[in-house]
Amino acid sequence: MSFDRYGADVLSSATPAPVPHRRRPVSRPQAAERGLVVEDVETGWVGAVVRVEKSGGMHIVVLEDRAGRTRTFPLGPGFWVDGEPVELTAPVTTRAPAAPTRTASGSRAVADVRARVARGSRIWVEGKHDAELVEKVWGDDLRIEGVVVELLDGVDNLAEALEDFSPTAERKVGVLVDHLVPGSKETRLVAEALRGVRPGTVKVLGHPYVDVWQAVRPERLGLTTWPVIERGTEWKRGILRELGWPAAEQADVARGWQRILGTVRTYADLEPSLLGRVEELIDFVTAD
Repeated sequence: MSFDRYGADVLSSATPAPVPHRRRPVSRPQAAERGLVVEDVETGWVGAVVRVEKSGGMHIVVLEDRAGRTRTFPLGPGFWVDGEPVELTAPVTTRAPAAPTRTASGSRAVADVRARVARGSRIWVEGKHDAELVEKVWGDDLRIEGVVVELLDGVDNLAEALEDFSPTAERKVGVLVDHLVPGSKETRLVAEALRGVRPGTVKVLGHPYVDVWQAVRPERLGLTTWPVIERGTEWKRGILRELGWPAAEQADVARGWQRILGTVRTYADLEPSLLGRVEELIDFVTAD
């Protein structure tokens, strides 16, 4: 004898037993932390949280699937995590960013130290671009040591500047010169300027580059080496043309330098032949 589990009359009009009402699950808040695996209910897309950002006035979450593909969704309800509905919220960052332990020059960073009152000693550089590069990499160190960097406006002015400054053992001068190589005009001018200067009061050091731009490692600009510019061509504008950047006006030169300077993050982005010279000059003017 078989058992009919549906009853004797499946078309009977008898009122069936009531089915218990199931409550719709309520979404719980869930911080969209990086790496959290979620599913978008509407599309079925499953991926790990890559980042949360603000775009077009709203917060969005970027999900990456196993194949490395990414999709962007509005942050909020409409997601599942571990089979439960969630409302994704922006992750809360409570920790303050860690203070750097090193300065851009590689020196140990010293927190909560006021800049020292300026020393009598000075470091002179030939031009504005040299000063900006020294400030970007060694600025923190120089402020702690109380060393002021001043513009010489060309090595041609060195002799007159030294005569006006009258350096002494307590008021020393360190000078950074471009293209200081044997037989160059710069080498001759430095030799003439140092005649009659008291020994131990002035140190002149230089790098081999035509301009301080070349002290920036070419890799920072996507180059293997800096281009060679023909004689008779203004070097900076020639470089800008080689890079494919505007070079018609002096303003183009200024903008070009700012782009180059913007690629410099730390001392590691500069050539060693400049690094050693600047460090030596700082040591000279800060030695008691």
